[in-house]
Amino acid sequence: MAKKWFVWSQVVMSMLMVQIFVTGQQLLSRVILSEGTFIFALMAYRHFVAAICVAPFAFYFERYVLKLSSWSVWCWLFLSALTGISVAMGLFYLGLRDTTATYATNFLSLIPIVTFVLSAITGVEKLGLHALAGKLKALGAILCVAGALTTSLYKGKAFHLGHHGLHPTAALETSMPHWGRGTFMLLGSCLSYATWYIVQVKVLKVFPSKYWATMLICIIASMQSLVIGLCFDRRKASWRLGWNLQLVTIFYSGALATAATFCLIVWAITIRGPTYPPMFNPLSLVFVAFSEALILGVDIRLGTLLGMVMIIVGLYSFLYGKKKEMEVLRRTKNDAAEVVASTTRETAGVQSRVAAC
Repeated sequence: MAKKWFVWSQVVMSMLMVQIFVTGQQLLSRVILSEGTFIFALMAYRHFVAAICVAPFAFYFERYVLKLSSWSVWCWLFLSALTGISVAMGLFYLGLRDTTATYATNFLSLIPIVTFVLSAITGVEKLGLHALAGKLKALGAILCVAGALTTSLYKGKAFHLGHHGLHPTAALETSMPHWGRGTFMLLGSCLSYATWYIVQVKVLKVFPSKYWATMLICIIASMQSLVIGLCFDRRKASWRLGWNLQLVTIFYSGALATAATFCLIVWAITIRGPTYPPMFNPLSLVFVAFSEALILGVDIRLGTLLGMVMIIVGLYSFLYGKKKEMEVLRRTKNDAAEVVASTTRETAGVQSRVAAC
C-alpha cells in the first residue's frame, strides 16, 4: 500500500512539474516575443535543443537498430512535424505575441475538444449521445466552446494584482485588430494540433519507437522552421543568439518544456493511462493567469476569468465522459473474451465426452 501511494504521489508531482514547465515557457516566450524575437528562429533553435535532450533516452531505452524501411515512414514523420510543431506552434506563437499568455493558454485547453469534434466529423470517433459518456463529452465540448467565446468576445472589468510588473516591457497593450488577428491564429493552432493527434496515431503504428520518433520529429521541425523562417527574414540579426533572455528561453523551452515534459507525460501514461495527464492542463491556466499578473503586470479581465472557469469545467466533464466510455469498452471486451473462453471450454468438454464414448 505504501509503495502504491509513493508511486501515485510521484505521478502527481511529475504532472505538476509539467504544468510549471509550461507556465514558465509561456511567460518567457511572451516576454521575448514582445521584444521582437523572430518566431521561426525561436522554433528552430528550441527543437534542435529538444532533439539533443531526447537523444540519450532514444539510445538508452530503444537501443535496437533504427530502421526506416520505407519513404512512407519519413512522410508521416514529416507530416507530424509540420502539423504538430511548425504550423501549430508557429500559429500559437503568433497568437501569443498579439494577445497575452493567459488568453493564449485558454486555447491550449481547447485542443482535446477540437480533436474530439474533428474526429467525430471525420468518423474516427462516434458521438454516442444515447449513453451518459457521450452526453458528458458533448456537454464538455459545448462548455469549452462557450468559454472560448466568452474569453474572446467579452473583456469586462480589469483586476489589478500589483502596481507594476517585474518586466513592464512584456505587458504591452495590444490593439483590437491585434486581438482579432491573435484569436484567429490561436484557433488555427488548435485545428493544427487536433490534426496532429490524428496523424500521430498513424505515426505510432508505422513507427512505434516513441523516443526515436520524438527526436526525429524535433529535428525535422527544426529544419522546417529554418526553411520557413529564411523565406520571411534572412537578416543575420534575426537569427543571431546572444547572452540574453532569448537564449535562456530557447534552452528552457527545448530542455524542459519539450524534452522533459514529453518524458514525464509518457511515464505518467504508462502508469495511469492516456486520460490522466490532460486532467492537469487546467492548472496551467491558473498558473499562467496569476503569474502573468504578478510578474508581468498584466491585468486579469473578468471575461478571461469567466471563460477560464467554463473551459475548466467543460474539460473535466469531457475527460470524465471519455473515462467512462473507455471503462464501458473495457468491460465489453472482457465480457466478450469471457464468452469466447466459456464457449471454448464447453466445446472442449463436449469433444472430450465424445472421445470417451
